[in-house]
Amino acid sequence: VQLQASGGGLVQAGDSLRLSCAVSGRELNVYIMGWFRQAPGKEREFVGAVNWNDGGTNYADSKKGRFTISRDNGKNMVNLEIDNLKAEDTAVYYCAAKWIIAQGYNYWGQGTQVTVSS
Repeated sequence: VQLQASGGGLVQAGDSLRLSCAVSGRELNVYIMGWFRQAPGKEREFVGAVNWNDGGTNYADSKKGRFTISRDNGKNMVNLEIDNLKAEDTAVYYCAAKWIIAQGYNYWGQGTQVTVSS
């Protein structure tokens, strides 16, 4: 599986932003697609994930409410929408993939920078 994230940039606090991840590979129905982020000086953290097969989602508890993950099977894209952006959302955002039965994510995209100006 290959992943390429895009859509980052400099945004204002309170804005909304949609990040996209182009996905390529075979048998995508056996994968979970996740979004992670890493803020400056902090460890990478899980944002949420979507089951490619049925579209089911789950989110980190701290990310419920302002973050929405979806997948577009026709376009082979996974999207992350962030509403009401805050300065603390400034981070590099990564999309990742793992087999549905795997514990860890073993495929990673290159990341896209989001900078929120307050």
